[in-house]
Parts: sequence; structure tokens; C-alpha cells
Amino acid sequence: MLLGPIETADTSEWVRMINTNVLGLMFMTRAALPHLLRRRGSVVQMSSAAGRVTRPSTAVYNASKFAVGAFSDVLRQEVADRGVRVIVVEPGAVDTPLREQITDAGARATLERRLEQLRPLDAADVARTVVFALTQPDHVALNEILIRPTQQAW
Repeated sequence: MLLGPIETADTSEWVRMINTNVLGLMFMTRAALPHLLRRRGSVVQMSSAAGRVTRPSTAVYNASKFAVGAFSDVLRQEVADRGVRVIVVEPGAVDTPLREQITDAGARATLERRLEQLRPLDAADVARTVVFALTQPDHVALNEILIRPTQQAW
């Protein structure tokens, strides 16, 4: 989640985000697909509320998370009839060290101000959501789950 304005961005951070958030997810999914198909399994793709809502200074992060949603929806269409469930979890504000990676001081300060106005989710909140999705009967697929703190309006 390397945020900052497009005009002043360090484009090497763009490459890092796309490699991690998009290509990493795609390559891991491709590697797991034979096993998922054989076992009629479920794949959980981690996206973000940023895969639905854009804000200034989040363009490439948004693009990477929108890509997760698009890739996952196509995957779902390709494997649903073979019993594989594709679940996209889109957390909003979560209390993790992720924001410590933001190198743009202005973007980091803006995010910190927003986070001060709410109680962010913690990892256990997201984990319970994933467990809930995975423990549904085989004929039930929760394809997209947006989970945000109650007070998060953005």
C-alpha cells in the first residue's frame, strides 16, 4: 500500500505494488489451480475496500486491487462449474503495519488522520470473515465480502 500523488510518485513503488498485489496473486493462483480443481476447493483472494472506492494518492494501489477483483471474477467464471469457490475479501481499515510502508509523508499523514477517527479492524476480524466464508455449505459461494469498521465512511 505505497500511496502518494501520481505526479510525484516513485514509479519503482508502482512496480513493487503491481508485482506483489497483482502478479503475485495471479502466479500463486495459477500454481494452486490444479489442486483446487482436483479437490473442488476454495480460493480466498485478499483485496481491499480500495478495490471498490478511489481516493486521491491511491491510484496504483486502487488499480492493483481493482485488478484482483477482475482477475478473481474471471477465475470464478472459469471454475465455478467445476466446484471451485472463489472468494474475494475486501477489508477496509485494518490495524496492521502496512501503513508504515507508505513513503509519501502527505499520504501517510492523511491516512493516519482518517484512522484516528475510527476503531480499525484487527487481523482476527478479517480471519473470522474468511472462516465464515470457507465454512459455508459447498453449494454456497460468498464471492465478494466487503468488511469495514462501522465508522469507516470512506
